[in-house]
Amino acid sequence: MTRILLVSGSLRQGSVNTAVIATVRRILTAHRPVVATADLDLRALPYYDEDVDAVDGSRSVREARALVESADALFISTPSYNGEAPGVLKNALDWLSRPWLDSVLTGKPVAVVTASSGPKAGAEADPGLRSVLKRAGAVLVDHVPVAIGNLEELPPGAPGFTVPSVVAPLESLVTATLAQRAPLLRRRSASAL
Repeated sequence: MTRILLVSGSLRQGSVNTAVIATVRRILTAHRPVVATADLDLRALPYYDEDVDAVDGSRSVREARALVESADALFISTPSYNGEAPGVLKNALDWLSRPWLDSVLTGKPVAVVTASSGPKAGAEADPGLRSVLKRAGAVLVDHVPVAIGNLEELPPGAPGFTVPSVVAPLESLVTATLAQRAPLLRRRSASAL
């Protein structure tokens, strides 16, 4: 079974990014029983502290790392705060990227989408987030950038969005994510032999 870990970069109640993640979950359910999803709760992670990390002292971090380790791919939807991904998302990636070049993110396929209520669609956050993920050793899903704007003007469905202009690019990115994780899984299985 393929496991996709879903991450909303926004903590806000009623967040459009959380609605995007709900839309992705709905799209992925069409692939059941082949695909299972889980969510990474960014609220549970403390601020990154190398001293705490050195003694493996945070249960919430160990649980987050185990979730990422067990996932075949990650799917992140993020807003832009002052032109970058939110600090809470960067904090999570700081925890998940340790130990350097041998972390749970190393070699892990990650799909990125930006979304916002405004016309810029959070697209300013995309380059910085991609840079952090690459430095952490993640493998970005090969797909044109997906940025979805003016979302608060759209009627949400249950759950997430049902408008074709939102669903179509997300379906395309989900398809690319599922296609990209397959070769990595084969390599991982072959190296275990």
